[in-house]
Amino acid sequence: MFDIFKNIDKKGYRPKPGKLDIFRFIGPGLLITVGFIDPGNWASNLAAGADFGYALLWVVTLSTITLILMQHNVAQLGITTGYCLSEAAVIYMKPLYSKVLLISAMMASVSTSLAEILGGAIALELLFGVPIKIGALLVTIFVVIMLFTNSYRLIERWIISFVSVIGLSFLYELSLVEIDWNTAAWSWVQPTFPKGSMIIVMSVLGAVVMPHNLFLHSEIIQSRKWNLKDETELKKQFKYELADTILSMTIGWAINSAMIILAAATFFKNHNSVSELEQAENLLEPLLGPHAAIAFGVALLFSGISSTVTSGMAAGSIFAGMYKEPYDIKDNHSKLGVLISLVLALIIIFLIRDPFQGLIISQMILSIQLPLTIFSQVYLTSSEKVMGSYKNSPLLKGVLYFLGVIISVLNIVLFISFFFDV
Repeated sequence: MFDIFKNIDKKGYRPKPGKLDIFRFIGPGLLITVGFIDPGNWASNLAAGADFGYALLWVVTLSTITLILMQHNVAQLGITTGYCLSEAAVIYMKPLYSKVLLISAMMASVSTSLAEILGGAIALELLFGVPIKIGALLVTIFVVIMLFTNSYRLIERWIISFVSVIGLSFLYELSLVEIDWNTAAWSWVQPTFPKGSMIIVMSVLGAVVMPHNLFLHSEIIQSRKWNLKDETELKKQFKYELADTILSMTIGWAINSAMIILAAATFFKNHNSVSELEQAENLLEPLLGPHAAIAFGVALLFSGISSTVTSGMAAGSIFAGMYKEPYDIKDNHSKLGVLISLVLALIIIFLIRDPFQGLIISQMILSIQLPLTIFSQVYLTSSEKVMGSYKNSPLLKGVLYFLGVIISVLNIVLFISFFFDV
């Protein structure tokens, strides 16, 4: 396993005291943020801004709060037990339940990888005219090389850089448009439901919590492990993890908001509806100039690559967990999990006639699997046998189950809508 995932106590490592300790923890949450700004969310955000202006910005705020609660909860599972969600499911749940959960989670990871690879491929087509299937192959090869040759720390730095590029790209594009900040500020906190907006509202809310991110966060948070037998250090871990999660999810909130604001200030203002990412790029060029279109394509490319990396890592964690092992790219089970997710997704892209129809199918699979992951997570984090004194309080347990029900209902409705659209 990577050095940072080893038993740190045996190596004699102890954190240096001081106020700057918190910066040692910044990173895991940003890898999860990538899933919150993946290409699959771009279409929903751009459609929200193009069709309804600033009115649906509140959905990003609500979805971010939901994400913070769910991701913080699963991160606590990793900190408290030393197991990722996949390992904990095998160890603490009945074999039948854990097998259904993890096999379906692997299917969902393939679906996620399909969407992320396609996002990167679309960006390559927009920027360089590379055919979608060739672009998908290039993205997959690049990501596999990154995962198989780089340590976790280096991958984390790459992802932070990618997120920075995405954020800077949207800052540049926002600098080119005239924004009604008063309306935007009010829309962030005032729920409204314009006529015909429910599908967009459900797609943004329903897609924010993704199965692979829940598995991944419980794994990578352990990269910051200190002496967890020390109660003081354990509480410090909780505090810093929460700070990292809030900071990272806030960055995701800002970037997703920027997408809606950009669409509102350009497409909505000019009465242009957007249904595909290529269409958005083509519309930006005459409105804001070629540099804006290039910035859009670059941001999409980095979003596709970084989210494919995290999708592959999540698949490796899920598959290794089936054997009660943590994620370690040097281990065959982790390698096989990564390859199953990425290669199967690539094969599907090559086999289907319409890659974008594959996106719809992938979202359907995620809609079916997500409730299994959410309710399994809440069951485990509410168990005294698993979490000890750090189990969910009755109030938190109720809130998490309520959020799980809401997210599940949204995904079921989206599943039905996708079914009838097909």
